[in-house]
Amino acid sequence: MADPGQGERWLEGRVALVAGGTRGAGRGIAVQLGARGATVYVSGRSTAGRRSEYDRPETVEETAELVTAAGGRGVAVVVDHLVPERVEALVARIDAEQGRLDVLVNDVWGGERLFEWESPVWEHDLDKGLRLLRLAVDTHAITSHFALPLLLREPGGLVVEMTDGTAEYNADRYRVSFFYDLAKSAVLRMAFALGHELGPRGATAVALTPGWLRSEMMLEAFGVTEENWRDALERVPHFAISETPSYVGRAVAALAADPDVARWNGRSLSSGQLARAYGFTDLDGSRPDAWRYMVEVQDPGRPADPTGYR
Repeated sequence: MADPGQGERWLEGRVALVAGGTRGAGRGIAVQLGARGATVYVSGRSTAGRRSEYDRPETVEETAELVTAAGGRGVAVVVDHLVPERVEALVARIDAEQGRLDVLVNDVWGGERLFEWESPVWEHDLDKGLRLLRLAVDTHAITSHFALPLLLREPGGLVVEMTDGTAEYNADRYRVSFFYDLAKSAVLRMAFALGHELGPRGATAVALTPGWLRSEMMLEAFGVTEENWRDALERVPHFAISETPSYVGRAVAALAADPDVARWNGRSLSSGQLARAYGFTDLDGSRPDAWRYMVEVQDPGRPADPTGYR
């Protein structure tokens, strides 16, 4: 199937829930689903007047407004996905208002301030590590538990488990720390297990990873904006392979619009891989392939050069 979406309202009448859509990849996904005409419920803990433990300015209301501005209908819902009753109420609201759920994106993460680089499990702060696992794993399980009966009501539903790294890449590489590695591997396995449970019932589950994401937090950490992000290359040359949150958003929109999406069921996918399959691009017209770049350029210690990789 060729690009099913840049500028086309392929998802008119479809309903999505982006759990953890306040910022980063979640925001990019929500907006791109909206750009294709979907109604998108955006959930998270950061709201106008009350920030989450991230203590960042982005809010679920802002994301919902961006969805609407893009051409869809954004609905902001403040939810802590660690609280089953709140998630159950969210799904009940979607059922009451829409009567269906076509796309579930499990993007809750919340671990940037909790993991410790290269810190072995016996040295890593235990409370932070366990909190990371709860945020990254329990939230996805709780949300799927309550949302999937509604998603299965109509055939063709899609579940996207957002993670960091493909199954192939993560299989033989240590990722950051014990807790981080465990969290990202668990989400990959969730998609595999959901594929077995959903496939025979007419729905599809995949794991999806962006590449090096130019999220709000990453841009701030490098002291740049989206407009001048290349200024960071002098200090971090491999950042040249980075991508906007819209890129992985277009990947989800392409999956949601694909009538043959079941061919991906249970698989681990990346934004770059799906860009090649569906023909979409990042906002600048490029197609970053970060995971191939990391294997062939960054990990072997070669000089930074994205030529042929975007």
